[in-house]
Amino acid sequence: MADVAIQSSRIAGAGTRKRSSLRTTLKRKSTAAFLMTLPLILLIGILVIYPAFYSLHLATLNKSMQRFIGFGNFEFLFRRETFWLVVKQSCIFAITAVVFKALIGFIVAHFVHNIPAKGQRKWRGMLLVPWVIPPAMSTLAWLWLFDPSYSAFNYTLSYFGIGPISWTGDAYWARFSVILVNIWFGAPFFMIMYLAALKSVPEQLYEAAAIDGANWWQRIWYVTLPMMRNIIAITTLFSLIVTFANFDIVRILTAGGPLDHTHIFATWAFRVGIEGGDIPLGASVSLFMFPILAIAAIFILRDINKRGNEA
Repeated sequence: MADVAIQSSRIAGAGTRKRSSLRTTLKRKSTAAFLMTLPLILLIGILVIYPAFYSLHLATLNKSMQRFIGFGNFEFLFRRETFWLVVKQSCIFAITAVVFKALIGFIVAHFVHNIPAKGQRKWRGMLLVPWVIPPAMSTLAWLWLFDPSYSAFNYTLSYFGIGPISWTGDAYWARFSVILVNIWFGAPFFMIMYLAALKSVPEQLYEAAAIDGANWWQRIWYVTLPMMRNIIAITTLFSLIVTFANFDIVRILTAGGPLDHTHIFATWAFRVGIEGGDIPLGASVSLFMFPILAIAAIFILRDINKRGNEA
């Protein structure tokens, strides 16, 4: 009995040593991982965190950046009608563009997914062209299409007896134009993300749904969308952030006109901060995007986390 007890204690001691050595190894690996990611963390701190806090500092200064005025710049913005017009236009621009990009990307992803495997690579390459081309370059091409004198769109519409449209001169059509270009540029990103998500949906689920008598729409609603919900949410959040911060499309196409009716946060911040010479006020305008995007991020990420916990 004594020998058995001694042997049991030796085994227990060996197990304890193995666990402690494993714990030490894991600690060493986490330390090595931290040291390997430290350059990236420092780079993010330099390029992201420091400018963010510096913008907060600038927003509390006067126009000459020599006197602290607290929330004076924000109070000044809240009293301007143009600011609330920019807030309204930014929300309309971002929400409308993201909804249509998500819808078009979802539809196109399904069409590409149903193409035989040999032809999918060709279609994926062609459909990604709008997203690969630099936005400034492609927007210049769209500017020619919307040109009041040489518009290819107006030339085509004239064959149907429709008069020339002032694409960038009328407030309604100018908003339509910048949203259209943003959709054209961003829809391929949604398409490729949704196509990757569709590839991960097990075919057995569709077969089971077909056996149960589900039609095409029911298979999408009860199988495809639940399986893709997290990808849809993350892609929407990412696109919402990028669209809110969009600058080049509006700047090149309309420059905020006519009469500031297409300005969004980025372009109006550039107008008042750089062109107007009021850097602190421009920083205040750009910072106003943060609470809007933070609220959207909280709701979307909380929904993703909730579904993860339920799973």
